[in-house]
Amino acid sequence: MGATQSASERTIHEISVKDAKGNDVDLSIYRGKVLLVVNVASKCGFTDSNYTQLTKLYAKYKDKGFEVLAFPCNQFLRQEPGSDEQIQEFACTRFKAEYPIFRKVKVNGPDTSPVYKYLKASKSGYFGSRIKWNFTKFLVGKDGIVIARYSTMTSPMAIELYPGTCITITFYFPSLM
Repeated sequence: MGATQSASERTIHEISVKDAKGNDVDLSIYRGKVLLVVNVASKCGFTDSNYTQLTKLYAKYKDKGFEVLAFPCNQFLRQEPGSDEQIQEFACTRFKAEYPIFRKVKVNGPDTSPVYKYLKASKSGYFGSRIKWNFTKFLVGKDGIVIARYSTMTSPMAIELYPGTCITITFYFPSLM
């Protein structure tokens, strides 16, 4: 049920993933950047607000060492049914997403992608390590270590601005201001 690896064994920079075209992407290319990793879906009630705010947050901080990494997932009521190419087209056309949209992944179960095994092992949610729904967010520091996990209900802009999240981009990463 939970992730099998220890969060202390590695960083996100030691993981490779597939981009929407199936090419390998070594996440070490993001070393030295603050990352917001999100499992996305195109047919979810949270789609419009999250994609809109992810695009806004990315535009504000992309030139200051910040990246959004979007991982489509179809595990929650089949709300991401499209092909990898269709998903990328949707995000880039409708929401002007300029951040990377990776190949569709599984975030729970025996076929959980390595990046989500790492993220979940690093930061559990309120009810354990399982991802509960679309648009769960992980804030990762420049060193590749997960700093915080945010639920679907936490909007991307709240991670920057809302002090109740305990950890904000601007607090821990003032160089992004």
